Amino acid sequence: MNNQPAPLAAGIGLRLQHLSTVLRERPRAAWFEVHPENFIANPHAAELLGEIALHYPISVHSVGISVGSAGGIDRAHLARVKTLIDRIDPIMVSGHLAWSTHEGEYLNDLLPLPYTAQALDIVCDHIGQVQDALGRAYHLENPSNYLGFTHSTMTETAFLNEVVRRTGCKLLCDVSNIHVSAHNLGYDARRYIDELPGAAIGEFHLGGFEMEDEAGGTSVIIDTHARPIDASAWDLYAHAVGRFGQRPTLIEWDSALPDISVLLDEAAKADAVARAALKDMQHAAAV
Repeated sequence: MNNQPAPLAAGIGLRLQHLSTVLRERPRAAWFEVHPENFIANPHAAELLGEIALHYPISVHSVGISVGSAGGIDRAHLARVKTLIDRIDPIMVSGHLAWSTHEGEYLNDLLPLPYTAQALDIVCDHIGQVQDALGRAYHLENPSNYLGFTHSTMTETAFLNEVVRRTGCKLLCDVSNIHVSAHNLGYDARRYIDELPGAAIGEFHLGGFEMEDEAGGTSVIIDTHARPIDASAWDLYAHAVGRFGQRPTLIEWDSALPDISVLLDEAAKADAVARAALKDMQHAAAV
């Protein structure tokens, strides 16, 4: 298992379109994150990723393990993900608080959960299975939400705190998702961050989103990962760093993919925002 600490700097998502560029140009990236589902069925891409992993730290972020599915996790898919993990020995492994399978069918979405005792039992059991299978901590990502469930009996932060307590997993704090969900569901994004178990946070995510106007003068934010990070997300990121300290931070950009230099510029901005937030935190502590 990789005992190398993850860099306290911003990395970028590595998509198939940029594999050859990374191998050819060796850009000054702190680290890369990959979706294993893009590689486990693509032997050539997996071979290129293996070469890249010799030169850069790699994080694995699964979109298909589906720890929230009531029917259980797909053990065959988990085994395929483990094969790739064993090959590249990543610095972190993560996935979503969501479900995406039903009766053996994969759904092309990350669907929300009600925050109830029953859902908590399911998620904790599945995370335990994942961590046992992989032999390492799993970083659970907070979702972007567009609706809530009236029969939820706890808040999302209370749910996450309990998952951490019961499983020992880590958290992937997606700052942009918090902003999206807080806008869409009408809660305080900073208070949400303040309620998270800071010691469990192993990583931050930042991604672009789009505002869509709805009937009646309302608006909804859609988590698209298709544009630069919004100023509101940068402000919330500074608050998170000031609250918990610096963590490895990932720039997500999955659609309308730009040149890799644009992603590196966003990563450099994340590093600058984090440094400023830490400086402000240290100044406040000294006063």
